[in-house]
Amino acid sequence: MNISLRQLRAFLAVARSRHFRRAAGQLHLTQPAVSRHIAELEAALGVRLFDRNTREVVPTEAGRYLQHAAERVLDELEGVLAHVHSEGERRRGTVRVAAGPTPSAELMPRCIAECARDWPELTLLLIDRSQTQVLESVRNGEVDFGVAIDPPESGEFERETIMHDPFVLACRHDHPLARLERVPWKRLQGEPLVLLDYSSGSRRLIDQVFEKHRIDVRVTQQTGHTHTAFRMVEAGLGSSVTPGLSLPESAQLVTRPLTPVVKRAITLVRRRNRSLSPLAELVWNRLREMAAAPRGTRARS
Repeated sequence: MNISLRQLRAFLAVARSRHFRRAAGQLHLTQPAVSRHIAELEAALGVRLFDRNTREVVPTEAGRYLQHAAERVLDELEGVLAHVHSEGERRRGTVRVAAGPTPSAELMPRCIAECARDWPELTLLLIDRSQTQVLESVRNGEVDFGVAIDPPESGEFERETIMHDPFVLACRHDHPLARLERVPWKRLQGEPLVLLDYSSGSRRLIDQVFEKHRIDVRVTQQTGHTHTAFRMVEAGLGSSVTPGLSLPESAQLVTRPLTPVVKRAITLVRRRNRSLSPLAELVWNRLREMAAAPRGTRARS
């Protein structure tokens, strides 16, 4: 049995007005369209719903029963739909976002602050994790979406890259490379380096550059967080290749652009074929807007 809401609404309009033309006017349909809906409904149910004469249309016993039942059902359905609509319009609730260390430290705090300002009833919870854990959190539905670094192609996720972040060199101000305005990647040959470890989405990209340019590097230390790397650089353990988003706040350190420019993609990821909630959609769009806003130069001397 295939009965549509349009057929039921047309039936109720005719039953209440006892007239096809008036019912058509109420529904903003043509009279033939209303007649067709009624004929299709009667055919699907296998009963006659109206007795017709030259002056009015009168529901049959089956039609009266259906009218009372359909009014209850449609009233309840309208209430359900109104509730769902209000859920989509409201701004109260919790959104969970997983992000890697650099987006967590440099991108998400501003997003959390803006969301708190614009939507005070929205709670944005940040889950600060490694790249692998970010993708796993999205995969198992623990979070609404994630912020990842150049995630590998996968049929599991829908992705949107919101910005490209260049790698730079961080070194002590008294290092010979600090005298250069730009540092070629090949100048890192043999240099002691403090690099992000393989829990970071950036390390794979950095290694690819070294391999492409046949640069033998001397990795003295590896760490999961850029701020730890900066402290090691201050201590004289080596220089560091770091994302442009994460720059050291230190009088002892300087950053220099690396050439050729290599950028990493900051990408929003969510489970494929799973719609975001209206609240999560707000946060996703706010991150996109923030990334698209003009930014001043991030290289410091």
